[in-house]
Amino acid sequence: MTDKFDKAPAASPAGQVSVSKAATTAPENIKAIPVRHVGRWISGVVVIGLLVALGYAFSQGNIQWHAVGDKLFDSTVIAGAGRTLLISILAMVLGVILGVVLAVMRLSKNPVTSWVAWLYIWFFRGTPVYVQLLLWFNLALIFPILNIPFIYKDEMTDVMTPFMCALLGLALNEAAYMAEICRAGIQSVDEGQTEASHALGMTQAKTMRRVVLPQALRVIIPPTGNEFINMLKTSSLVYAVTYNELLRSTSQIGSTSYAVMEMLFVASIWYIVMTSVFSIGQYYLERRYARGSLRSLPLTPWQRVKANLAGFSNRPSGGVSA
Repeated sequence: MTDKFDKAPAASPAGQVSVSKAATTAPENIKAIPVRHVGRWISGVVVIGLLVALGYAFSQGNIQWHAVGDKLFDSTVIAGAGRTLLISILAMVLGVILGVVLAVMRLSKNPVTSWVAWLYIWFFRGTPVYVQLLLWFNLALIFPILNIPFIYKDEMTDVMTPFMCALLGLALNEAAYMAEICRAGIQSVDEGQTEASHALGMTQAKTMRRVVLPQALRVIIPPTGNEFINMLKTSSLVYAVTYNELLRSTSQIGSTSYAVMEMLFVASIWYIVMTSVFSIGQYYLERRYARGSLRSLPLTPWQRVKANLAGFSNRPSGGVSA
């Protein structure tokens, strides 16, 4: 005969809390105490102190700050800034076009075109831009007459104007760097893309134009933006060939008004403004071309600001709960 077991729960011992009651009791909030980063505070104070000392030094210097404000929007300065933009854009366009051609020549299986492209890149990357500008400016010393039979004939001094010297000097030098950038972008495309295009009956030129180059743009665009921003600053070297761009315009005003440093500050402000504007454009252009390679695009500066503000507003006030 089997014994009958009592299925009723046994009485809990005195002072012991039941499991169900303990499970329903909410745990206390954890009081998170942030770690004190003393080094960060010290370094921040030191940097702020250095900035204050630098600002105080400039405030005590013999600088006519009102002249900076008065000449910042002077018509001569604005015209010089416009010519800086013009020569930079034209030189960059020519440099990109010639750079693509040189990159294709460099990758060609024809040894002659490949060797000529390599020689061009070797020469223009190996000599300073300033020297190249002076070579174009003094070209009339070795070629007094520009004579293209049955097409054009004129004195070299009339052909090599300051604008033409500046354009050729900047564009031909930029083409050497753009050729290497384009070559890296073309080589980043998988060879299977080219083989598949050839299997479909496409020619080499059509494959390069319709398949390779569109995919290579994702690699070519970011460094090209950096090159253009660098071109804006490098254009100041055309001062040597008497092209009246931003630096020369401000220097002429400074030499006549004896405000040399003040006008250099004016030129610096305009260069910073132009490079900052194009840097923003470069950021959004890179973001657009990154859509096919990233799962989620990086936040724009305005989106980052909104995300930080939302994080501060949603932060709990009573500590971190478990």
